[in-house]
Amino acid sequence: MNLNQLELLRVLQETDFNLSKAAEKMHVVQSAVSRQLQLFEIEVGSPLFVRQGKKLTGLTPLGEKIMEEVDLINQAKKNIQLIADDFLENSNGTLRIATTHTQAKYLLPEPIGRFRRKYPGIKIYMVQSSPDNLINLLHRHQADIAICTEKLDEDDKLVVKPCYHWHHVAVVPAGHPLAEGEISLQRLSAQPILTYTPGFTGRTTIEKAFYNANLPLDITLAAADSDVIKTYVRLGMGVGIIAGTAYEASKDSDLVARDLSGLIPSSTTKIAYLKQLYVPNYCRYFIDELLAEAARKSRERGEDLDSQP
Repeated sequence: MNLNQLELLRVLQETDFNLSKAAEKMHVVQSAVSRQLQLFEIEVGSPLFVRQGKKLTGLTPLGEKIMEEVDLINQAKKNIQLIADDFLENSNGTLRIATTHTQAKYLLPEPIGRFRRKYPGIKIYMVQSSPDNLINLLHRHQADIAICTEKLDEDDKLVVKPCYHWHHVAVVPAGHPLAEGEISLQRLSAQPILTYTPGFTGRTTIEKAFYNANLPLDITLAAADSDVIKTYVRLGMGVGIIAGTAYEASKDSDLVARDLSGLIPSSTTKIAYLKQLYVPNYCRYFIDELLAEAARKSRERGEDLDSQP
């Protein structure tokens, strides 16, 4: 076996086992891909892929074991290049950030601005997606770091750092019944609720709070974007439950925000990257800037990260 054959296995997995796409990515004809795969399977003595006719549909148990080693080899290749770039103080490269809309809009602008001034030669690539997909992007080496609230703690192959704690708020138009008086889960449960899509921005925490109080939760609209939720609150469709950081007093003065910190437990936004990843200096700098920005915002809100659950 050789490194080209190992790279072929990685590319096949990346392209969902599509031989023609793998051939295109490796700049060879499809017959060459099929031949190299055949030679590799002859050498190991067993098929690596499940087949339906000529089509590859998945990995065999042996193929899954071998792919784990291929991933380690691929990570080692990337680490070697990153180590060399750091040693040579290479100021060119790409910082790939996987995050959600909420973090991209409300946490990242200032740290990215400072990063750009420090490392003007480093390109920034940002992808916004669901927490599940953010983790996949890390494992597929399509992102260097992921920033979100949900899911990261569930993956033991990641280094996970708490970034900041935050609370939800309820937003309603001025004059709405919930704009005044004591706010409670009971009052909220009687209203149509507009909040985040499952898996986004503390949705699980919201559901648990109502479940533990044995109260119904009537979610009539769910979206990944806080601005979308606020738009439909303005249209009178219901009460919005959003991240407190997403309420901007200067822009949302037509809405009343009610603090839900005593009703729904706080959530924690986290930063994660692969344990096997060599983190270059510019990436460490960006992580430090994220943590500094989060600490600054926490101080402004009168909160202390270390004292939160």
